Amino acid sequence: MFDKNLSISSFQTFYISKEESNCPLISEIIRIGKKLKEYEMIENSDKTIMSLSYGKRLLINANNTNFVELKQKDFLEIIDYDPVKNVLLTMGPNEPCIDTSVHWLIHHSRNEVNAIIQVYDIRAEKLVKKVPITDKEHPTGTLEQAKEVLRCLRDSKIVIIKNQGIVFVGNSVKEVEELLLKTLGELK
Repeated sequence: MFDKNLSISSFQTFYISKEESNCPLISEIIRIGKKLKEYEMIENSDKTIMSLSYGKRLLINANNTNFVELKQKDFLEIIDYDPVKNVLLTMGPNEPCIDTSVHWLIHHSRNEVNAIIQVYDIRAEKLVKKVPITDKEHPTGTLEQAKEVLRCLRDSKIVIIKNQGIVFVGNSVKEVEELLLKTLGELK
C-alpha cells in the first residue's frame, strides 16, 4: 500500500538554536513510544511522528528517529512555518521530518487539535471502510497534501493518507493515544 518512490517535498529550515528542547511535554511522547513498544503495536517505528501544540509552537520528533526509543535530543520545537514560501523556523539539534509542515498546518487550522500521531502501517487498508481516506496521492509534506488531510478531518479524527499512513488527531495526548491504541488493536 505504501509507495516509497513518491516524490518528496522539502522546505527551507532556519534554526534559531541547535540546543535540545526542554519542553515539559517531551516525556508524554516518550511515554507513548514506550507503550507502543511494550504492546508491539507499530510496524515502522522510525516512520512514526507525533506532534503536540505547545503555546504557539509545535513540539515534534525529528527526522530518522525511532519512535519507541525516543530521547530528549530527538525533538524539535517548530517556532513558525510559512506555507507560501515553504520556510520552517525551528529550534533543536536535528533535521525536521518531511511531514512537519502538514502537522503544523493541521494544528494551526484546527483549534481543537492539540495532539497528532501519524503512523505508517501497511494494515491501514483494512480501515478504508471505517475512516476517510484522501482522494488523491500528493507528495509528502506539501500544502496540497495538508489541504486534502484537513478536508478528511472535517468528519473524523482518523484519516488514512493514501499510500502514506494513518493520522490520528485529538484535543489531548490522552485522546489521541486512546484512538491510536484502539485502532491499532483492531488491526492486529
